Amino acid sequence: MTTDLTEHDRARVQRRTLAVVVASQVLGGAGLAAGITVGALIAKDMLGSDGLAGVPTALFTVGSALSAFLVGRSTHSWGRRMGLGLGFIVGGLGAIGVVLAAEWDSVPLLFIALFIYGAGSATNLQARYAGTDLAAPAKRGTAVSIAMVSTTLGAVAGPNLVDPLGHLATDLGLPALAGPFLLAAAAYLSAGLVLLAFLRPDPYLLARRLDEAEASLQPTPREPVAIPPAAVGAYVGATVMVLSQIAMVAIMTMTPVHMRAHHHELAAVGLVIGLHIGAMYLPSLVTGVLVDRIGRTPMAIASGITLLAAGLVAAIAPGDSLGLLIVALMLLGLGWNFGVIAGTALVVDATVPGNRPRVQGSIDVLIALAGAGGGIASGVVMEASSFAFLSLAGGLLALALIPVLFWASRDESRASPQS
Repeated sequence: MTTDLTEHDRARVQRRTLAVVVASQVLGGAGLAAGITVGALIAKDMLGSDGLAGVPTALFTVGSALSAFLVGRSTHSWGRRMGLGLGFIVGGLGAIGVVLAAEWDSVPLLFIALFIYGAGSATNLQARYAGTDLAAPAKRGTAVSIAMVSTTLGAVAGPNLVDPLGHLATDLGLPALAGPFLLAAAAYLSAGLVLLAFLRPDPYLLARRLDEAEASLQPTPREPVAIPPAAVGAYVGATVMVLSQIAMVAIMTMTPVHMRAHHHELAAVGLVIGLHIGAMYLPSLVTGVLVDRIGRTPMAIASGITLLAAGLVAAIAPGDSLGLLIVALMLLGLGWNFGVIAGTALVVDATVPGNRPRVQGSIDVLIALAGAGGGIASGVVMEASSFAFLSLAGGLLALALIPVLFWASRDESRASPQS
């Protein structure tokens, strides 16, 4: 495609890009939900220890870290279409591996498959960047939100299908907990095929060509120089997202284990996690508008405060109180949503097309590793103390966002034009 695009043409391509991303995210959300809902329960059944129940989250988040790095690098070379499409397909193959591991009761295969399954999680998160490549600076938060809110349909449906999927798995001669991973395999593979087939023209490659063409038209053309490093806003955005991820993953991972220990049915676990995931993604359209209108920094501060509230409610909720657990997990999802959209907008503001995919990929590596650390620590902390202590610690950790943001506000003009 030529780089001689009118604003109307650019807006048309942006609308097509968002439509394809939305379709892939609806499917990707369903795949994402499987590991969150039953991953810890599979590990507990196969390993026989609450202390190891956080291992699945750690494994697929470490896998997502490697995948985020590879998706970022492949996007820089071949564009969003190949990077995101192949990432989802690899995640689907990992989900198939989890089903086989559960059927064969093979712990080594389970660990390998969960690691590979993490590629889908990383790709699902990185897809939010595809919506920003051609977006106007004042609409980047909204573009991120459109990509994220579309995850809601699949992500909320997935956990609430745990019970019927369990029956389906049993009818097929598989363990009941393998059922959600059957859905994950089909969802991730379908999302990958949608992107490979329809994400044309590639939004990142087109944005990069437009940026290069604009530079060549300057009165004094720029000489070829090294791609500039990201501005300070990228580091601030990364910190916001990393701390949000640690707090969210640590509490979320052990919630199903905590609920089962207090005799909640699997359907109740699915309801709580489904509403949690809904709160992670459904508010995105409103969050994106707020990030664009009132600023990145105020919404990041709101993230820390909301995550603290989630930790407090989870800590004081009686183990048999389904209502309070729902409130806590919905606040947890909402706080994460604020942090990820505000942090993503900060990163996009602080980068240019020449360095954006690599910076985004590297930051998502940090986010995934943070999630892995939170997943591993959650099981250990809960076994050594209690779910209440774990929840309170996660909420307090999220408050570390606020001093980082106040420090960054001294360089507000460099961090983000919208902050």
